[in-house]
Amino acid sequence: MTLRPEFTLGHSPYNAFLFAEVGDEQVGVPLTVLTALTRLGVDPWQEAARLSDLPRDAAARALAATIARLPEGNWKATDAEAIAARLVSWLPEHSARPIPPVAPAGSRGGTNMGPGLSKALAWGVLVAALLFFAVNHFTSNNLESGKRPGETTQR
Repeated sequence: MTLRPEFTLGHSPYNAFLFAEVGDEQVGVPLTVLTALTRLGVDPWQEAARLSDLPRDAAARALAATIARLPEGNWKATDAEAIAARLVSWLPEHSARPIPPVAPAGSRGGTNMGPGLSKALAWGVLVAALLFFAVNHFTSNNLESGKRPGETTQR
């Protein structure tokens, strides 16, 4: 199965940049650019593409401003420019083809069920489950009854 472009991390030209370490967090765990951007609510691949299209010094300034928004780890806010300059060197010269945005569920033409069909399907499954439960719960599994149909008991 082929992965969609936004999930093909193994072939992303931004991997070197995104997985480069900003520094160590207060607890001693390395903080990558990918994690830092994600924590700030920025799409890492789109930001990497945007930065790679800028001149290196402008990209470093923009990334330094982003790094300055992070809580300090083993670096100081004053180190943001030097860190950004180091990290920007991992970016490709120009962005790769743009990654298409992921459409929200339910917004893709004919590939998803409409809300009416999904509700009907859910209700159908519920009714089938209840029917199955009722049939299995209320039927007798006794195969040897005392009398046969149409037969009367005499003593």
